[in-house]
Amino acid sequence: MRTRTTAFWLAAIVVAGLGAVAPSAYHATVSWAGIQEAPSDAGNGPAAADGTKPLAGQVIDACPDVAPPRVSCFARYAVGTVQPMAGETPEGWGPADLRSAYNLPSSGGANQLVAIIDAYSNPNAEADLAAYREQYGLPPCTTASGCLTIVNQDGEASPLPEPEAGWALEIALDLDMVSAACPQCKLLLVEADSNDLDDLGTAVETAVRMGADVLSNSYGTSVEFAEEVNYEHYYNQPGHAIVVSAGDLGYSVSFPAVARYVTAVGGTSLKRGTDGTWSESVWSGTGSGCSAYIPKPAWQTDEHCPMRMVTDVAAVADPATGVAVLNTYGGGGWTIVGGTSAAAPIIAAVYALAGTASKVNDGRTPWKNGRTAGLFRDVTTGQNVPSAFAVTCGGDYLCTGAVGYDGPTGWGTPLGVKGLTAS
Repeated sequence: MRTRTTAFWLAAIVVAGLGAVAPSAYHATVSWAGIQEAPSDAGNGPAAADGTKPLAGQVIDACPDVAPPRVSCFARYAVGTVQPMAGETPEGWGPADLRSAYNLPSSGGANQLVAIIDAYSNPNAEADLAAYREQYGLPPCTTASGCLTIVNQDGEASPLPEPEAGWALEIALDLDMVSAACPQCKLLLVEADSNDLDDLGTAVETAVRMGADVLSNSYGTSVEFAEEVNYEHYYNQPGHAIVVSAGDLGYSVSFPAVARYVTAVGGTSLKRGTDGTWSESVWSGTGSGCSAYIPKPAWQTDEHCPMRMVTDVAAVADPATGVAVLNTYGGGGWTIVGGTSAAAPIIAAVYALAGTASKVNDGRTPWKNGRTAGLFRDVTTGQNVPSAFAVTCGGDYLCTGAVGYDGPTGWGTPLGVKGLTAS
């Protein structure tokens, strides 16, 4: 579960109240269980939410929780990651691992533009991306070559927003994961002025205007709020695949992942056996659940949720089985990172590899028509933990891995690109 302060949740209750809990028998229990203060000791990586440094070996949220309509990034990093010596491979899954795990082609996507939508700025984004790609033998992707473009929320190269350490790690994670899964994709980084949904929504519209085929959004609210329906229009972009992290709060719903026009991405624990085969289970921190405010799309047919259900698909998110990321702004260097912030850009890259984003009109893809056999790895084990409000679902598919569709991982994780090929 995410580390949070009591002060935030008091603010959240004032803003959202118990109306944040979906009207369902599976959303009946609310308490203050699980709330923790941020740790305070030295370690590498960005500072914790209270400005202190975390204990080595712990997993920390890159961004503090905030009350809506502001959002948090969903990157979680492992403190104390051993920095590789020259010639060594960094800890955490790298590009070859991810392409093997998800049966992704080594080429493709050269005509696709993937937009990364984040708040604030990472001044070292281009340099760190260059070092990441060199480390793993990926082709260069620079602003000079036109492969990488970095703009503010209005589409201008300057001025860029103020830097912020937590969001800088998020930016590095997103750029690295799209690069890992789709090395030939072009990248557009749109940095919003703040973590307010209006600013991020403006950044989404800018990315669409600049020709992005796929948009990756690794952020969301910590609770649902009634006014979220007023922000849904930003993500209604026919002809563009919009991908959003489901959140790292455990069993709970986050906006904009719950919007009807996006692909909501849950998280898994990814492991490779001694025989080289891959397996996945539900990551306990991944978001899932039934919306309190967003109507159910026509393409969703699950039985126990009368409103929009989260999630749709999934990818690796468990920091304990996390990915290698290079981020030098704010310290840290090579870091093992997880959270559904890792899963969303991987899925965005798979959309780009499929190359049919222009046919995505409402987020509908083959899995939403029930054609999933052989297209996804069905994740049938594990469950996510109750959120900070201790909302329980009684072991139902809303929070538990199951055969076929389930809340934490949707239809599962990609096995190639056909599952995300729009028809």
